[in-house]
Amino acid sequence: MDAASYEAWYATPRGRWVAETEFALLLRLLDLPPGASLLDIGCGTGQFTRRFAQAGYGVTGIDPDPERIAYAQAHAYGMEAYLTGDGKRLAFADKQFDAAVAVTSLCFVEDQLAFVKEMARVARQRIVLGLLNRHSLLYWQKGRHGGQGGYRGAHWHSLGEARALLGKLNVSEVRHGSAVFLPDGGGLARTVERVLPARLPFGGFLAITARPS
Repeated sequence: MDAASYEAWYATPRGRWVAETEFALLLRLLDLPPGASLLDIGCGTGQFTRRFAQAGYGVTGIDPDPERIAYAQAHAYGMEAYLTGDGKRLAFADKQFDAAVAVTSLCFVEDQLAFVKEMARVARQRIVLGLLNRHSLLYWQKGRHGGQGGYRGAHWHSLGEARALLGKLNVSEVRHGSAVFLPDGGGLARTVERVLPARLPFGGFLAITARPS
């Protein structure tokens, strides 16, 4: 899917609701005030990078795809920066950012441990992973048999798998949440989202956070 088509989905009513719901969960788990510096790893077209910038964070987006970085730069919200680079070999100093976030980008990385080690290396206060949840209705609809559409080839994590991955790092204060329990975005889905607690690990979007040591 090209960058413009990817962004066009987020302009639909369902796409907007999904992005807003996922971003609200990421902000709660990030738990840092506006003004904090963030590195958004695997930022793609900058959909969530722009949201962090709009929320007042000093954010840098990095992605290995030059086309998506060019799109992100052309549609920047304001002062956020975009760079081409590999999340497994970040060209940043240790503890350079207050936090490192990765929104569903880890799902397309083969060497996941190298990726999260780099996140923990460059972050002072928090790392946050947004993942596709294997234990969800969305997985049964879009993730099985190699995945459909933009989900093709993605790895879907369970909460236990995500915790085990972070357990290989020197981190503490591991917390999680999930969102998008009913992925169609209709009225029932929005009601369910308001009623069910985010600590239930059954939403299509799984987020997990930890404090690097």
